[in-house]
Amino acid sequence: MKKWLALLLTLLLSLSALCAVAEEPVEIYFLNFKPEIASVYEQIALDYEAETGVHVNVVTAASGTYEQTLRSEIAKAEAPTIFQINGPVGLQSWKEYCLDLSGSAFYEMLSDKSLAVSEDGAVYAVPYVVEGYGIIYNDAIMEKYFASANKATEYTSMDEINNFAALKALVEDMTALKDELGIQGVFASTSMAAGEQWRWQTHLLNLPFYYEFADMGGDTILNGLNAQEVQFSYGENFKNIFDLYTENSVTDKGLLSNKTVNDSMAEFALGQCAMVQNGNWGASQILGVDGNTVADEDIKFLPIYTGVEGEESQGLCIGTENYLCVNSQVSEEKQQASIDFLVWLFSSETGKAYVKNDLMFLSPFNTFEEDEKPEDPLSKEVLRWMEMDGVQSVPWTFAAFPSEAFKNYVGDALLEYLQGSMDWEGVSQVVVESWMMERAL
Repeated sequence: MKKWLALLLTLLLSLSALCAVAEEPVEIYFLNFKPEIASVYEQIALDYEAETGVHVNVVTAASGTYEQTLRSEIAKAEAPTIFQINGPVGLQSWKEYCLDLSGSAFYEMLSDKSLAVSEDGAVYAVPYVVEGYGIIYNDAIMEKYFASANKATEYTSMDEINNFAALKALVEDMTALKDELGIQGVFASTSMAAGEQWRWQTHLLNLPFYYEFADMGGDTILNGLNAQEVQFSYGENFKNIFDLYTENSVTDKGLLSNKTVNDSMAEFALGQCAMVQNGNWGASQILGVDGNTVADEDIKFLPIYTGVEGEESQGLCIGTENYLCVNSQVSEEKQQASIDFLVWLFSSETGKAYVKNDLMFLSPFNTFEEDEKPEDPLSKEVLRWMEMDGVQSVPWTFAAFPSEAFKNYVGDALLEYLQGSMDWEGVSQVVVESWMMERAL
């Protein structure tokens, strides 16, 4: 009898343990791409767990290291269940890990289904934000310049600055008057520290390649994806604006190798400069800086002019490289839990409030009403430029760049150029040769 009771007790305890395991909520793992909003995602995860019981493990890759972080994490037993790719190029590397999302509730929320990364009828990645970037400027400083009796230009409004020649004349005169304007330089520091060069080797480099691929006719991104080699035919235009940034800056060229994006955004927020190149995602950085001196209504956007013929009708660079994927190699339970989390984030009242107010995303989903769009000044500016008559946005052609290594080769060459150890011809050679090498790989 004692033996039977002991056996029965053992069975009951085993069943109890199995039930506890079965009732334990599934855990999902989100590998975040954007360090500047990591804390927001961590709070979102806490709220989601409190509401649903599902734990979301948020891990954020350091700036410029997402690909290598993903490569390391995806091989682990507890791999990311949600991760990001940068578009069609990224899909070629990660397709075997991308779940087909066609028919999922997450994909069905997408307003324009053509924005998804698809292949052979399967939907592998869904964009979660539409973004824009250009030259952010402090309108209060600009108005101070326009009112100056000492200015050497005839400009009276930023509406007159619609090409590189005008921008160059304005910037160089402002540099001459920087003491009067109360700034240390017109532009914020060009961030050249390791992992901090993406504004130049990706975003700024987008412009010359957009124009080069546009000259071929048809879709610029498809032309780029098919290009086995490039001419860098608009390289001098890139040099125009890059030199303007670095020759009229808060920081001397020789000191830029230690500068970060956060340094640049803080310089702008503290009124030390009048302009900085970045995107609408930078609004949270500006507004979050202790001692911020820039009023919301003074944070404006200007397109990045480089001296290309006809650029007077050029708008901001608009697009996305932010596509969410669900890991096809994890259990079906984790796949569904990951989809459920994404649906909640972009359709529930709690989730949408985070997207609008904290993440400050211009969302591509049909779950957002007009009054649920972001109200930060830069998102408003992106919408203003997108809706402006006679202006054509520049697509994110850098989605066709052959690899992250290509961008890093260019970034390293740009740093050498600033330090005087490489001339511009050398930079151009690196761009052309590294494109051909990486595309061959």
